[in-house]
Amino acid sequence: MNPIPDHIKKGLSILFIGFNPSIRSSETGHHYANPSNRFWTILHKAGLTERKFNPSEDGTLLETGYGFTNIVPRPTRNAQEITAGEYSEGREILMEKISFYRPKIACFVGKGVYQHYSKRRNVAWGEQNNPIVPGTIEFVAPSSSGLVRMSVDDIAAIYTQMKDLLKGSSRC
Repeated sequence: MNPIPDHIKKGLSILFIGFNPSIRSSETGHHYANPSNRFWTILHKAGLTERKFNPSEDGTLLETGYGFTNIVPRPTRNAQEITAGEYSEGREILMEKISFYRPKIACFVGKGVYQHYSKRRNVAWGEQNNPIVPGTIEFVAPSSSGLVRMSVDDIAAIYTQMKDLLKGSSRC
């Protein structure tokens, strides 16, 4: 299985950070490509995109100010296959990416992603206090995986909070 490319550039409004690519994403070369993943629906319902995009359009969202990366690049069937060493290495690389690219918001798609990144256990949805990389808002959103037992509307309501954070920012 092949890693998929980051879609990232300096000054993004939101950098979406997942655990790692799914097997389907590895096969297609696109982020959130598993048909059971609700990511693209959530973005649209949250009002972050004007329409529901397809995974094959992930690179075009750079023009909108949205980018994509993962804490671990290796594709797996599920996050339980990721090793502690991969998380540790991924954390360091991710801190470097956020420091270099300086997105307004680093959106961690899943509490577990943020827990591995921040080494914090008690994490709530939304904006986090004391960001690891000063100057970037750290935002924790529910995973878009079909395995998550929250409704799409409930997840989208959390993602909607990022719109308000962006409106209040002079950088965006």
